[in-house]
Amino acid sequence: MVRHVVPAVVKPARTLWHEVIGFLFLALAVIPIPSGLRALRDLDAGKGSLLRLILTIAFVTIMAGYGISSFRRARKISRS
Repeated sequence: MVRHVVPAVVKPARTLWHEVIGFLFLALAVIPIPSGLRALRDLDAGKGSLLRLILTIAFVTIMAGYGISSFRRARKISRS
C-alpha cells in the first residue's frame, strides 16, 4: 500500500514546490525593475552609472530565468 500512496503524494508536492520557488524567483526579478528604470533615466541625464544598470539587468535576467525554469520543471513533473 505504501508503494502506491507515497508516489501519489510526492509528485504533487514536488510540483507545488517548483511552482512556489518559481513564483519567488519571479518576484525577486520584478522587485529591482523600478531601480533599473531609474538608473536608465539617470544614465540618459548623464549622472547615472552604467555598471549599476548592467548589474540590475543581469540580476533580473538570472532571477527570471530561474523562475521560468522552475515553472517548466513543475509542468514536466505534472505531465509525467
